[in-house]
Amino acid sequence: MMRITDVIRVLQFGDSVLPVGAFAFSNGLETAVHEGHVRDVAELEAFVRTACSRAAATDGIALLEAHRGARVDDMARVIRADHAAYNRKLSEEQRTMSVRMGKKLAEVASHVVAKPAITAWLSRINEGATPGCYPIGLGLVFAAQGLSEHEAFAVHQYGVAAMMLGASLRLLRIRYVEAQSILYRVNATAETEYERYSTCTLDDMAAFAPMMDILAATHVKAHVRLFMS
Repeated sequence: MMRITDVIRVLQFGDSVLPVGAFAFSNGLETAVHEGHVRDVAELEAFVRTACSRAAATDGIALLEAHRGARVDDMARVIRADHAAYNRKLSEEQRTMSVRMGKKLAEVASHVVAKPAITAWLSRINEGATPGCYPIGLGLVFAAQGLSEHEAFAVHQYGVAAMMLGASLRLLRIRYVEAQSILYRVNATAETEYERYSTCTLDDMAAFAPMMDILAATHVKAHVRLFMS
């Protein structure tokens, strides 16, 4: 059984109001709605499921590797995972989203948690020694607090879905209860995703969702945008 304090730490760093800037991004949903690919609740759920599956197969693997590296104080291993995560992102906006959220997480955690590993991580980001992708930072922050990789993976997957569904309330005619129902159903797959990817290496990071990459590229040239991605 987890200690109450550990549960609270997981809740704090998995909270959608944690000030890392997630509210500024839609993870491709804005263009999907604008282009008519997502028009209703069913299509929204399918889009979010695809995004979560893709995240697990790429950022999720990198997060687990970073967590494992941080647990044995192997910063070189964490940095390799960071570059792997950054290089797997084809679109400029996806890279921007990840590093901006990652740096904000490092800044918040450096102040709030105040662990040497987190401070060192923020220094490497500021020095330009590593991109500082969000899932890598999340893995490191959880490891520094003695929280498990299982919990870090869960928070990451929850965050991907919660970000997009939060954006959906501003992009579609959808009720809060419908968004929460989608979140509940999508999150039910997180355990299976963890079991599938927990034994993978950085070389196994791969996902095939070309339409999402096309939509991300389209969003860069959009004249009117609510979100940064």
